[in-house]
Amino acid sequence: MTSMHGIHTIDTGFVRPQFDAAYLVVENGRGAFIDCGTNYALPRMLAALDESGLAPADVDWLILTHVHLDHAGGAGELIAQLPNAKLVVHPRGARHMIDPSKLWAGATAVYGEAVMKETYGHLRPIPAERVIEATDEYIIDLAGRPLRCLDTPGHAKHHNSIFDARANVCFTGDVFGLSYREFDHDGRPFIVPTTSPVQFDQTELHASIDRLVALKPDAMYLTHYGRVEDIARLAADLHVQIDSMVEQARAANDKPDRHMALKELLTDLYLERAHTHGWTKGRDALRDVIGMDIELNAQGLEVWLDGQKKAA
Repeated sequence: MTSMHGIHTIDTGFVRPQFDAAYLVVENGRGAFIDCGTNYALPRMLAALDESGLAPADVDWLILTHVHLDHAGGAGELIAQLPNAKLVVHPRGARHMIDPSKLWAGATAVYGEAVMKETYGHLRPIPAERVIEATDEYIIDLAGRPLRCLDTPGHAKHHNSIFDARANVCFTGDVFGLSYREFDHDGRPFIVPTTSPVQFDQTELHASIDRLVALKPDAMYLTHYGRVEDIARLAADLHVQIDSMVEQARAANDKPDRHMALKELLTDLYLERAHTHGWTKGRDALRDVIGMDIELNAQGLEVWLDGQKKAA
């Protein structure tokens, strides 16, 4: 667990090391978690509290960027361990935390029942009186340290990013893409957008990225994975790739096996950009790192394609 400005990065252990992060922000002996991983991350979340000198009763907030299960699956179990904490979530996500049955059903449609049980475990409902719906610009007070919720759709309609003015950083969930440390080259991070099912919106994602960059933060804290700087370059890379991914989706739309065709096109795109960045390994090695993301990006782009057809 690393710390800067009272911000502790917690590896939730989901999938592999340095894949899925949650954060603990500590201010004047009080704590706020931002995202929490799955149920299986619970011991790591509580250990992070202990390492930072806090007890469960010292946590005032569990803040969710959005309710996708790699970010929020363990929220019910974690909040049950935090006697004084309130859950803060986008208004569109609140009902899914109070009654997670639809959230479970939607994810099961993507992953299957067996994988869901093995990967996420049971989703524990959260009492409604402990849930706060954070609309755009909602301010969370962490012992005098303001954490500002920003409605940032494009990846999901239930997505908030959190701006921490004290540290001058944003906690971006998935709206500022994926940056895995395996791709770092000469200290420079590599980034890829995430368009996973089912609410990708090209225009909204561009606007959300621009909104965060306009705050001039020193760093972004990504769920996948960790703190990244060099914000202007990464944002430009995201903008270019979002449009390229949409072009690839349209190119694959009339292919006999659209899904496989799109996955290959996305792999080509990321491999070319990774090589330009300094990645010296091949296609298989790239798939080892982002194969699951390529699969989910393809699925999300296909949902978007089908939505475009219906709207036409």
